[in-house]
Parts: sequence; structure tokens; C-alpha cells
Amino acid sequence: MTNTSPNWCAVSAMSLCVALLIASEFMPASLLTPMAAGLNATEGQAGQAISISGLFAVIASLFITTVAGRVDRKRVLVVLTVCMILSLALIALAPTLTVLMVARAILGITIGGFWSIATAVLMRLVPSDQVPRALGIMYTGQAMAAALAAPIGSYLGETIGWRGVFWVMVPLAVVTLIWQIITLPKLPTETAQNFQTLINIARRPHFALGLISLIFIFGSAFSMFTYLRPFLEQVTGVSPMLFSALLLILGCSGFLGTWIGGRVVGDKVQGLLISPPLVMGGATLVLTLLGTSLPIVIIALVVWGAMNTVISIIWFAWMSQNVPDAPEVGGSLMVAVIQLSIMLGAVIGGILLDTWSIYATFIGSIVLAIIATTLIRDGSNLLRPNTSDNKP
Repeated sequence: MTNTSPNWCAVSAMSLCVALLIASEFMPASLLTPMAAGLNATEGQAGQAISISGLFAVIASLFITTVAGRVDRKRVLVVLTVCMILSLALIALAPTLTVLMVARAILGITIGGFWSIATAVLMRLVPSDQVPRALGIMYTGQAMAAALAAPIGSYLGETIGWRGVFWVMVPLAVVTLIWQIITLPKLPTETAQNFQTLINIARRPHFALGLISLIFIFGSAFSMFTYLRPFLEQVTGVSPMLFSALLLILGCSGFLGTWIGGRVVGDKVQGLLISPPLVMGGATLVLTLLGTSLPIVIIALVVWGAMNTVISIIWFAWMSQNVPDAPEVGGSLMVAVIQLSIMLGAVIGGILLDTWSIYATFIGSIVLAIIATTLIRDGSNLLRPNTSDNKP
């Protein structure tokens, strides 16, 4: 049941948790070389160990609502945050690659579990018309981590070592845990979900089409983003230092996206559903055609980065309005699809890069965006029908 008065303190606690989750997930990318050396592994081995979190995030997102049953959702969030603390400590202590893999698996469970129920929890913390704003606040944590985690992690890694970076994050996670315990109200759940419920919700035509559209949206986004560095180095001709600056610009533009998204996205999201693939695909097209011009590249990256953070605000707002009877199940399916499409996008982009060129990778991203816009159209086909047969 939704609160009549918004609990913004609890929403802020979830935003900080998001920031730490995103930082925990992607921080190793900026520390890969020293981590590999410290664990007596190759960079490829360390990278594979780190990527295991994505697999466990998919598994957790599909089963969290079933495993949690009728457990108070506040307790679930608290347990997931404790798992994040455990994961960070294990990474900092990891003597071998195997321990790192275990730690990243635990983090993956936290990521999948948190994102699966986050929107459903927000729907109970604020009135329904305030959900998009609450999503904007929560995703501010994502924008903050995306902008600052990599450069800060890289700097601290040089001064206190990669293990020290993760030790610094542990007390921040503990603060997040305490903040959640204090601010989150009890969130009892009267009904337990099962795997059949997942199937039933996924079979709803409007929701199934939305999930398929998300596959192409995130596949397009990450087939481009994963290989942004080789594009900027080969086409634009940037140096490593300038590339870091461009990443910072890309991340900071996410703040602009969350600010706009939290205020623009309202009860009616139909007309906004097509904007992520349209805008981000357009920005990628500009990069492909005019990528040799640094000023144009900067503008395109700002536009792309701002819209990148709005994707989740728009689409989880859509989920909250079009699967209102089962938001946890809807969130679970969306998180699983997003995680799978991110991996799929990276694979497709890599194949195109190795087979042809970086231009082929970006053209592939554009094609995926075009498919998404074709599926979404004006958004009316993704709206919940006004019938009484939408039961889990």
C-alpha cells in the first residue's frame, strides 16, 4: 500500500545504496591491472572473475521474490545490504581469484535482488504521482557513481592500493545499512510469489513487448558504451588523459538526466518510451558520422549520457503504472532482461569490432536502436489494457 505522505529520507537511503552498488559493480574496471597483479592472475582472468556478478544478478532477479516469500521487504533490503558489505570485505581480503569470484557472486545477488524490488518499495514509500520523482532521486545515486567511481577509484588505487579502495567503501556501506534501518518503515508482504507468477506476468502481451523493447534498448546502449574507448582513440584520436576527462563529462551529464527525468516523467509515460532509443541512437549516429570532431563528440556524449540515466526512470515508471498488481515480479523480469541485454550488447559489439571495425560496432548499435523504436512506436501498444483479467 502506498504512503499518503512521501518518505524522502528512506528514498535517499536507497539512493546511497544504489551509488555504492554501482560503484562496487564497476569500480574494478578502473583497478583491473593492479587487481590481476595482486591475485597472480592475468587481466583476462580477473576480468572474467569480475563479470560473474552479472550472471548471479540475473539469477537473483528471477528468484528473489520467490525466495523472500512473505518476508518484510525492509528485512530483505537490510540483508542485501549486509551481503554488499560482506562482498566488499571479501574483495579487499581476497588472497586468490577463487575468493574474488565468490565475493563478486555475492555482490551479483545483492545487485539483482535490490533492483528487482527497488521500484516496488518506492511505490510504497511515496504517493503514486510521486513515483517518477522518487525514481529520479534514487537514480541520482547511479549518476553519482557513474561519474565519480572510476576516476576516484583509479586515484585512490595509486595512493592506498586496490584493496584499500574497497576497505574505504566498507564503512560507507555500513552507514547505508544504518540509514536504511532507521528510515525504512516496515514493509510487510501478504502474498508470496512463485515462478508461475513470473511466467504469467511475462505472458501479458503489453509487458512482453516492453521487455523485448528493453532488450534492444540496452543492447544498443552497451554495444556502443562498452567499446567507446577504442572508438574515441581510433576515430577521434584522444589521449588516455582526455579519454578520462570525456568519461567524467559523460558521467556528469547523468546528473542532468536524472534531474530532468525526475521532473518530466509523470503519470503519462507513453510518449516518452521511445525517447531513449531515438535520442541515444541519434547520438551514436552523430558520433559515427562526425566522430573526428572533438566538440561534436563532447556534445553527443553529453546528450547520450543524460538520456542513459533517464532510461531507467522512464521504463520503471512505465512498469509501476502498467503492472501495478505485481510490481515486484515486473521488476524482477525487467532486471533480468536488462542484465542479459547488457551482456548481449557487449558480445555483439565485440564480434562486430573483431570481424570488421569499430564503425561496424557503432552501426550495429544504431540498428538495435532502430529496431527498438519500431517496436515501441507511439507507446500505445505497451499500455495495460483496461480489463480485469490482468491477474498474476
